[in-house]
Amino acid sequence: MGFIDRTARAFLLTELLQGMALTLRYMFKPKVTLNYPFEKGPLSPRFRGEHALRRYPNGEERCIACKLCEATCPALAITIDVAPRADGSRRTTRYDIDMTKCIYCGLCQEACPVDAIVEGPNFEFSTETREELYYDKDRLLGNGDRWEPELAARIEADAPYR
Repeated sequence: MGFIDRTARAFLLTELLQGMALTLRYMFKPKVTLNYPFEKGPLSPRFRGEHALRRYPNGEERCIACKLCEATCPALAITIDVAPRADGSRRTTRYDIDMTKCIYCGLCQEACPVDAIVEGPNFEFSTETREELYYDKDRLLGNGDRWEPELAARIEADAPYR
């Protein structure tokens, strides 16, 4: 009986020492988690976040009203109305995205021939009502104006793979 007790004690002591060694080993390693609101991890250039409509450097909107983004959207989240302008070109009068339907597939961005609609780097957009998730043309252009330097850099970084 004393032999079993000594064996059990030796086993428990060995397990305890191994556990303490493991704890001490990981105690001094760098942390793998982030303190999220204050620290943010890197984002891929291909990250798909909040939608934005871009403008040309002269201030004119890029969208040429081809409606390819509306046609390729599998969730039918994009609605576009078009009207001709005085110079004969077509521009959108209405460009709406229902973010409650959007599945962030990125097909609208891939279909756009002039990089007008993009999914930007902003992933921190939350709302208190559903109505705030219906993006109209003004809100999309505002997102584009706010994120333009980063959007241009992401498109340039992704250009060799397109």
